[in-house]
Amino acid sequence: MQSSYPAILPISNPQSQPQPQVPLSSFANHLLLSLRHAFSRRRPWPELLDRSAFSKPESLSEATLRIRKNYSYFRVNYFAIIALILAISLFSNPSSLFLLIALLSSWIFLYLFRPSDQPLVLFGRLFRDSEILIGLVVFTACVVFFTSVGSVLVSALTAGVAVVCAHGALRSPDDLFLDEQEVNSSGFLGIFAGATSSSSSAAAVAPSGK
Repeated sequence: MQSSYPAILPISNPQSQPQPQVPLSSFANHLLLSLRHAFSRRRPWPELLDRSAFSKPESLSEATLRIRKNYSYFRVNYFAIIALILAISLFSNPSSLFLLIALLSSWIFLYLFRPSDQPLVLFGRLFRDSEILIGLVVFTACVVFFTSVGSVLVSALTAGVAVVCAHGALRSPDDLFLDEQEVNSSGFLGIFAGATSSSSSAAAVAPSGK
C-alpha cells in the first residue's frame, strides 16, 4: 500500500549559509607576493641615475614625451621613490603614522576581514554592517580632513610626483627599450599584473590537487 502523503524534499536556505571570505593571512601573502614580483621588475638604479643621459628638453611637448617614456621604463623605480618619500614623511610625523595605522586597522579588522558570522557588539549593542560602514567612513573623513594625516599624505605624494616628473623630463630616453609585454602592462597598476595572474593560476590549480 502506497502512502498518500507527498514526499518531503529537503529545503536549504541560502541565506543561512555563511558567505565565503578571504582570510587575512591569504590576502597578506598575496599582497607580499605581488610586491616582491613588482620589485623584482625594477630597473638598475645606476641606469636611473646615469648622469650622461640627462639633458634639458627643448620644449614642453618633448618633456611630456620623455616623462611618458621614462615612466613606462622606470615605473617600478618611480613607485619605490614615491613610497620612500611617503615613508619618510610618515615616520617624521609619528602622530600621523599612528592615526593612519589605526585607520587601516579599523577597516581591516572591523569590516574587510571580519567574519560574517561574528557580529560586532560594543557596549551591549549589536552593530549591523551598514552601521559599521557608515562609522568607518565618518572616522576616515575625520582623520583625513581634521588631522595632520591628510596634509602629510598630500605633501608627500606631491613631492614624490614632482621628483618623478623632474627626473622623467630631464632623463633622455633614447637608450631605453621596452618589449611588447612591458608596453602592454605599463598602466598605473601594471606592475602587479604578472603576480596577480600567477596567484590566480595557483589558486585555480590548488583545489584540483587535493
